[in-house]
Parts: sequence; C-alpha cells; structure tokens
Amino acid sequence: MNKAIIEINNLSKKFNNIVAVKNINFKINKGKIIGLLGPNGCGKSTTIGMLLGLIKPSSGTVIINGQNIENNRTNILEKMNFISPYIELPKKLTVEENLKVYGRLYGVKNLKNKVFDLMEKLNLTEFRTRKTGELSSGQKNRVSLAKALINNPEILLLDEPTASLDPDVGDYIRSFIEDYASNNGATILLASHNMNEVERLCYEVLMMKNGEIIDKGKCSDLVNKHGRKNLEEVFLKIARE
Repeated sequence: MNKAIIEINNLSKKFNNIVAVKNINFKINKGKIIGLLGPNGCGKSTTIGMLLGLIKPSSGTVIINGQNIENNRTNILEKMNFISPYIELPKKLTVEENLKVYGRLYGVKNLKNKVFDLMEKLNLTEFRTRKTGELSSGQKNRVSLAKALINNPEILLLDEPTASLDPDVGDYIRSFIEDYASNNGATILLASHNMNEVERLCYEVLMMKNGEIIDKGKCSDLVNKHGRKNLEEVFLKIARE
C-alpha cells in the first residue's frame, strides 16, 4: 500500500483581503515526483512556503510523514530540503563555504567529502573558491541544487530548479533529479514552467489557477481530457480560461 508522505488538507492562505491559496487538497505518495503547475501568481510559491512551515496557513493542515508541520517543523525539516528562486544563498561566501554552512546546519556527517562529492557531480569544483554573488544565474542554480541535496533529503520541494540553465546543463540536472529520486526513494514536488521537464519527470500533475487546484492527473490523461496535443497546450488553455 502506498504511503502518503505529504498530505494537504483544506489549505488556505490570505494576505489581508487577498486569497493566495484557497482550500486545496492533495497527497503525494512516497517516491513519487509530482508537478505543480500554474501561471505566475496562482499560489504555487505560497503553497511551497506553507509546506516548509515558512508561511503560516490561514486554515487547513500540512502533514509531512504523519506529523503536522506547524507543531513539528524542526524534526520534519531535518529530512526535507528545497530550491527557491526567491531565496538566495549568502553572496559573500564561496561555493564551498555555503555548502559547508548548510551542511553544519543539518548536522551532515563526513561533511567535507559530501561537499566535494556534490561539487564534482554538479560540475562546481572549478568555482569552489568563487563567491556565490559572482556566479552566473545558471551556476547559482547548480549551487542551490547542491545545497538542497546536502542532507540527503527524503522530501524535496523544487521551485523552478532548471530556470536560467543552458539546455545541456538543464538536461543534466533533470537526469540528476531523476537518478536521485530513483536511488533514494525521494518524494518530490516540482513547480516548473518547463512543460517538457514536467512531462519527463512527473508521475502526476496538479494544475493551479487563482489559488485553487482546478485539475490533476497524469500528463497523458490531462492531454486527452482537454483535447490538446501536449501538456503545454493544456497549460495555456487553463491559464487563458
């Protein structure tokens, strides 16, 4: 029987009189990669913020591994990590220093070896002594992914993980994410505007609009249901309705 690692129940968030997320419900089973799609401002990043315990819901619950994030955030986050384009790594620290700082925060054992292993796998070794603020946006993304994997997380929340990457590097990162999920049984929520990426990586997709989940299912099923040729056409249809 599949176990729900992430369980969202009637989750809502208001900022003053603006409803950012409205009464959403979904579950993600262990080892699955689920896509979270929607136009800018639809509530994706707010949802991820609530899953991390960074944003307090107005109502509803976030259950991670059977525990409420509101009451057990420290224990839960030990087994989680994330990438967000809205949270930058300290610019004055080098790549190596950043990874070591985050590794210490997570209590990573054999930290030096772990850092060098991730830098090698993500082609960051040549930048290890360079300050993060001096890197290109694509290089920063790779450092963010290394940071996200520093604690061997069981749960990954990825917000646009391949944005600003060259096509070949983006393809390498997608393969890296696939391999990590497969080899570690990781559960991943992926927010992305890259439809090819979502179709390649995700078992199922959640479609958000105006703070609500308006459709969900496997990519092929959504394409057939909406009478379109591919997921990008489905995305555009829903965004424009």
